[in-house]
Amino acid sequence: MTPPPPDADPRTTASSDTATLQQLVNRLEEVAGRLRAEPLEPEEAARLVDECAHVASGASAELERLARVAASEPVPGQDQLL
Repeated sequence: MTPPPPDADPRTTASSDTATLQQLVNRLEEVAGRLRAEPLEPEEAARLVDECAHVASGASAELERLARVAASEPVPGQDQLL
């Protein structure tokens, strides 16, 4: 995901960031649910486990990105000293 432009509305940006993370969480829950619910061949189970790992890695990276963005934003009410 590319960073928003400097003049982007923070409310819209936060909403789209949250939507991206929510999509990853939904996908992870879906794949994990298939692992729990269905009798699977070992190859299919291994493929789903790999997919869970890939999606979880993406969610982790997105959380780290969101944390970096939040850390770089000034704390409300705190003016930057020059």
